[in-house]
Amino acid sequence: MKNVIYTPSAPAPIGPYSQAIAAGGFVFVSGQIAIDPATNTLYSGTDIKAETRVVMENLKAIIEQAGCKMNNVVKCTIFLSDMNYFADVNAVYGEYFTEYPPARETVAVAGLPKNVRVEISAVVAMP
Repeated sequence: MKNVIYTPSAPAPIGPYSQAIAAGGFVFVSGQIAIDPATNTLYSGTDIKAETRVVMENLKAIIEQAGCKMNNVVKCTIFLSDMNYFADVNAVYGEYFTEYPPARETVAVAGLPKNVRVEISAVVAMP
């Protein structure tokens, strides 16, 4: 059995997917990009740290809608358009996981939706 997780506090999906699915004691959060859910506009600034913060706030909103907290995250995947962003993205990401951070991989990819520079997905253990 699976349950669809949705919150208006994070961007609506831009394709045929859910913000997250809860199944088997886990929440699988789809990759989030820097879209402001209040205005449905894409972050257009040049500061990769600010862009990453929007992504992390979107992830957090979905995780909390599922009844979980950031410390319940067990795995993240970070997609970067350029590995030169790694240090700045990592600095912001680390602010959200201060104790016992989740497992993670970070990969550089040829392109991301809407030409963003960072996308992050998560797997969360339900409490």
